[in-house]
Amino acid sequence: MIDFVKYPVLTEKSTRLIENDQYTFDVDKQLNKSQIKNLMESLFQVKVIAVNTHCLPPKKGRFGKKRSAKYKRAIISLRKGESIPLFPKTD
Repeated sequence: MIDFVKYPVLTEKSTRLIENDQYTFDVDKQLNKSQIKNLMESLFQVKVIAVNTHCLPPKKGRFGKKRSAKYKRAIISLRKGESIPLFPKTD
């Protein structure tokens, strides 16, 4: 189950979305929105309101070949006040 979530995306835009209780993850390309919702709710014990997904555009490789990404990007919207701990707490 944990193999379906590749890693959290930490870009400038995704860190701004965290303020609005939205988190961005790269997930397996074969998952649909309801499967992603159930996966996030079971992994992080949060209530997911909405899931937005998109496949990344292919990158141009050598000699004109295009390589498609092996993952899908998912933006998870959580209920107000809930959060996912992306950074470990240090004392």
